[in-house]
Amino acid sequence: MPVLVVGTRDTKAAELDYVGGLIAAAGCEVVQVDVGTRSDGAGADVTPAEVAGWHPTDASAVRSDNRGQAVEAMSAALVGYISSLDAASVSGIIGLGGSGGTALITPAMRALPVGVPKLMVSTVASGNVAPYVGPTDITMMYSVTDVAGINRISRVVLANAAHAIAGMAGNEPPSPADEKPAVGLTMFGVTTPLVTALVSALEADYDPLVFHATGTGGQSMEKLVDSGMVVGVLDMTTTEVADHIVGGVFSAGPGRLDAIIRSGVPYVGSVGALDMVNFGALDTVPAEFADRQLFVHNSDVTLMRTTPAENALFGEFIAGKLNAMPGPAHFLLPEGGVSAIDGPGQPFDDPEALQTLLATIESGVSAPNVTMERLPHNINDAEFAEAALAAFRGVVEASQ
Repeated sequence: MPVLVVGTRDTKAAELDYVGGLIAAAGCEVVQVDVGTRSDGAGADVTPAEVAGWHPTDASAVRSDNRGQAVEAMSAALVGYISSLDAASVSGIIGLGGSGGTALITPAMRALPVGVPKLMVSTVASGNVAPYVGPTDITMMYSVTDVAGINRISRVVLANAAHAIAGMAGNEPPSPADEKPAVGLTMFGVTTPLVTALVSALEADYDPLVFHATGTGGQSMEKLVDSGMVVGVLDMTTTEVADHIVGGVFSAGPGRLDAIIRSGVPYVGSVGALDMVNFGALDTVPAEFADRQLFVHNSDVTLMRTTPAENALFGEFIAGKLNAMPGPAHFLLPEGGVSAIDGPGQPFDDPEALQTLLATIESGVSAPNVTMERLPHNINDAEFAEAALAAFRGVVEASQ
């Protein structure tokens, strides 16, 4: 199975050949993929013209005189090309590039399943790499110098990258003899008691995968759902919906829950931490929210209590997604509060906001394959965990 070496050979042929040669010397098959928008494809195993043919609408767009448009078009074509491959036949992928090359190559890396080795050597890898990595397992390596020739620095950095991808591609992690089916769970600090109880009860029969609901956490879980790597979901913490709608820092975007809709995986959900929108340090909270109820979780995280009107919007969003799920699905509504700080005597106790959220979801869900269940408990109560487990067993059984 080959390692794909991806880059723009019109500007980086020497670097790509150097990396490819080292990977081959380490015993791996190499396929050079040229994504240069002005390249003739010399020296490549897969030429720019071949990649461009996978553009979803117009292959000629990669030859646009507008560099930005050409790079964007080639990136879309590369996603199409990579997606056309049998992921099981690719042992790894490595890309080299500056800001443009990184933006071009990483979307295609994200199209590969989690577990396929992915390494991007980039001039922008020492900054905020979230837009490039997204919900996947891309390894970013800072190039130190520009990716512009072989010199005393790039020779070492690129060699390290080549040996790293060769090592990853040539050494699959061992599988346990009793590998169990995986289940995805979402958790926040304020829903930890619930998810800890669920993991403890599940681990005899399942491999529980817990995702921190910080935007990329929810996206990562849904990436695994799309990849068919989980057999069910206990989505207890949907707080990312609040950040998406209000403008917090932990949004998973408008596509949250769409993988459940696409896959029909057995789903149990709830409203964990929808009492809050997340921001950074206190001085980073937008001025428009200065008069809102704020709670300093720590020096780097400030929580803002959500209002009844906002909770109505969350409920409408979630109800719409639930109605689109092919099922089986089960959604739990905790009448005693949605987090550790929501409930009688707690900082975010707001009965009106809570009841607005629960009532909006309950009245908005009409799909017959979705079971709605109200419970007179806080989401972290032991009785709620027991109900969630019973619901999960029910949706799994219904799916068989």
